[in-house]
Amino acid sequence: MDLSQSTIQSLVYKMKQKLFSNSCDPYSFISPSAYDTAWLAMIPDPHQPSQPMFKNCLDWVLHNQKEDGSWGDSDAHGMPTIECLPATLSCIVTLKKWNVGTICMEKGLAFIHANTEKFLREMNNDSPRWFAIVFPGMVELAHTVGVELVFLHRSNGVVSELFNRRQQILENEKLENLPLSYLEALPASYDIDEDDIIKHLNNDGSLFQSPSATASAFMATGNKECMAYLLSLVQRCDGGVPATYPIDEELIKLCMVNQLFRLGLAEHFVQEAEEVLAQVYRNYLNQESREKPSNSVEAQLFKDSLAFRFLRMHGYDVSSDSFCWFLHHEDIRDQIENNHEYFSTAMLNVYRATDLMFSGEYDLQEARSFSKKLLEKTTSSNLRRLIEHELSLPWFARLDHLEHRMWIEEKDSNILWMGKASPHRLSCPPNDEMVRLAMQNYEFRQSVYKKELEELKRWSKDWGLSDIGFGREKTTYCYFAIASSCSLPYNSEIRMTIAKSAIIVIVADDFFDMEGSLIELKDLTNAVQRWDAKGLSGHSKIIFDALDNLVREIATKYLQQEGLDIINNLQDIWYETFASWFTESNWGKTGSIPSMDEYLETGMTSVATHTIVLPASCLLNPSLPISKLRPEQYESTTKLLMVIARLLNDVQSYRKEQDEGKINSVLLYLKDNPGADIEDSIAFVREIVDEKKKEFLEHVLMDGYSDLPKPCKHLHLSCLKVFQMFFNSTNRFDSNTEMLQDISRAIYIPIEVENSKLILKPLPRCSGAKKKDHLTTNCYINRPRPSTHYTKSFGMQRVSWSGSRDYGHGKMFIPPKVRFCLIS
Repeated sequence: MDLSQSTIQSLVYKMKQKLFSNSCDPYSFISPSAYDTAWLAMIPDPHQPSQPMFKNCLDWVLHNQKEDGSWGDSDAHGMPTIECLPATLSCIVTLKKWNVGTICMEKGLAFIHANTEKFLREMNNDSPRWFAIVFPGMVELAHTVGVELVFLHRSNGVVSELFNRRQQILENEKLENLPLSYLEALPASYDIDEDDIIKHLNNDGSLFQSPSATASAFMATGNKECMAYLLSLVQRCDGGVPATYPIDEELIKLCMVNQLFRLGLAEHFVQEAEEVLAQVYRNYLNQESREKPSNSVEAQLFKDSLAFRFLRMHGYDVSSDSFCWFLHHEDIRDQIENNHEYFSTAMLNVYRATDLMFSGEYDLQEARSFSKKLLEKTTSSNLRRLIEHELSLPWFARLDHLEHRMWIEEKDSNILWMGKASPHRLSCPPNDEMVRLAMQNYEFRQSVYKKELEELKRWSKDWGLSDIGFGREKTTYCYFAIASSCSLPYNSEIRMTIAKSAIIVIVADDFFDMEGSLIELKDLTNAVQRWDAKGLSGHSKIIFDALDNLVREIATKYLQQEGLDIINNLQDIWYETFASWFTESNWGKTGSIPSMDEYLETGMTSVATHTIVLPASCLLNPSLPISKLRPEQYESTTKLLMVIARLLNDVQSYRKEQDEGKINSVLLYLKDNPGADIEDSIAFVREIVDEKKKEFLEHVLMDGYSDLPKPCKHLHLSCLKVFQMFFNSTNRFDSNTEMLQDISRAIYIPIEVENSKLILKPLPRCSGAKKKDHLTTNCYINRPRPSTHYTKSFGMQRVSWSGSRDYGHGKMFIPPKVRFCLIS
């Protein structure tokens, strides 16, 4: 184990202690809500009305103002969002009430005056419903305590329009149906007596589990149950409180596991994740028939869809009813549609859950269409990038390694579900530590991948494949595809076996397509059938020798591992593939046109997915049984993979094959259906692909459909995702440029992470370097708090900067070839 891996294992151990030990408090993983904390800080002590009842909440407000003067949420670039406006006003009101934090109040007011009208104009009369209720309420509250808001006296109408919108919302809803979770923000004219409030209290004494609304209810009624709820809340969450209380602790654990998976850390937390999912499944079985809560629809839908995705992905038998229940309640559907911004995180989870759709699950199809329609309307800056990513790129077309990078670099990856006036987030310290571990893990993988790719290039060159002189040189493409689609538990042997197999497939396929004569192709096919290179020369000899070397290498490893000889089985699979290439070449060169059935029978073999995935599966643990290597005994999972890959390829390559005088399924459909046009033909093939993918996914994820060991089935899934990625919307595989950026990001370019503490970015070499073995560079420094100490490792050397709160330029010595910029 090298130093990097040992460092990662040490960090993993520490992370396990923080996240999964019995002493961990799940509430410590949820970021506090400035808005709700401020409301608790407003409550006077019943025995000393001149003092706050919860001084620790007031202290939290005093010590958690941001540099720009705001309190509350920020976007991915650390910039304030509309959530900051009501949060900042509520904090200002709190400080004004207790006559503390004068400087904080002034900074907060400066932020409000500088940003309110700008935010309102940007929303262009399309503010979320919650904001239209809460922000005017905070403006009125600030006015009652004597806070002067300059924008109220200006002539523009954006503020008055927001107040008008609130009035319309309140008038359109009857009192009994008004969500009293907004009690603290309702105007004084909205007469609600104590009985109305008490009637709506939950059994725990809260008003819809909203700390801010319950604080307002307690100040209005003095209700003992409210007080007990608030005391319990503050004792549990010392200082800042969450936007919702209590929070489903199982949901928090599920969110933590979800974050570990998204950041590419699942391989290090297998047992911990299995324990969480097993508990979630036990509760799923116990609660399957229970009514879903009506007072926390967003959080429940968020949890149910997230649990469904995780459980199904890990082979648990779960019904789509577990989260599609909302479709059967018209009032809930209306609530979601009328508040689509508020439900955006839940709808994003619903959409993701429908990625794992099986055949015949029509409610999942309805849920997908419903969620997609609402996500397309969502304008939330926090989620816009994530929504666009989900909607623009199908899950089947995403490679795990690059997905991990996307989530590591995405600051808003810690957003969970919406609270009343801000999103619930994973709290900063644990999340930042996870991101730091994920960065090291990703860069460790990159170091492994770079070494393996260089080894593969040497192998390809040594056997004459990379310089063969015709066709496509795709050594890097092949390695990138397998390395990025599978995490490291698939060891080097698996990656190298798949990459070598793919390289031979591409070279041989191109030889049959564009280089060899029919005589040469027949000779090569016959040589593979008898597994004897006698009589071969030139390109045919190069291909056969490389293939023979690979097959013997795999067979030797399997013999050592399982004690069985599979060389004849491997040779049979490769002969079957060469025979299919010869059949297709014969069709093309003689002008023969097969039937659709004949074409698919040959084409599902010639696409060679099984030729790549089955031999590699022999080296997995548990390994593929010998019986699954016989053509007549291929599993349905393997056959589905072969068909889908062929049709995916056909949709994106029919133009090229038409120009070359070849046929494929798209062109054959046109021939058999003279009244159809090319779009009809493509739609027909894609419909088959979509249905086959649902069937394939069920075979991969669920028991009872296949005798393949689970690792083999997952390798099949990785192979399909590679094909979907290459042939999703264009033929990326044949392009010499489209893949370059993804390859660089997967293997070569270091991670860039932006957060409130540190950004590392390359800088040009400083012309003022004076020392021979070091360079001196200017680094832009913007530190968030005094005495911050930044450290970055570069091999065995460390570069550090520590200093005070000043801004400007600082100089630092950096080891040779290491140049970066620190920017907060």
